[in-house]
Amino acid sequence: MTFELSLARQLDLVFKALKEELTHLTSGTVFVQIRNNAVGKFGIRHFPLESKGAQIQKMDKGLTETEQHSFRQTALESLKMKRWTHGEIQFEFAMRQDKLCTSVTFESNYNMANLLSESTGRLRLD
Repeated sequence: MTFELSLARQLDLVFKALKEELTHLTSGTVFVQIRNNAVGKFGIRHFPLESKGAQIQKMDKGLTETEQHSFRQTALESLKMKRWTHGEIQFEFAMRQDKLCTSVTFESNYNMANLLSESTGRLRLD
């Protein structure tokens, strides 16, 4: 039996899986790798340490429940702009003056082997 979830539902599950980590971060990039409109690898790129002069401090306070909800809604809304089936989406976030700022980057990926004709081994340009 095959069970498929919409990409939006998969993205919602990604944000639920990252909830605990996001509660300790004020900036970073959530990345989601997609193949055939299915989420594969996902995670957060971040630097959880801040320094003030020579003193390094660990980040304890991160995104609140409300900020995470807003971030997730922005990510889900951005899916309306995606026009490919293979690639990566990066959701950057940062708290600036107590406001959540986000941006979204789409990266589509293609495979040269798909452009080659199986019977002739020549490049198809149609």
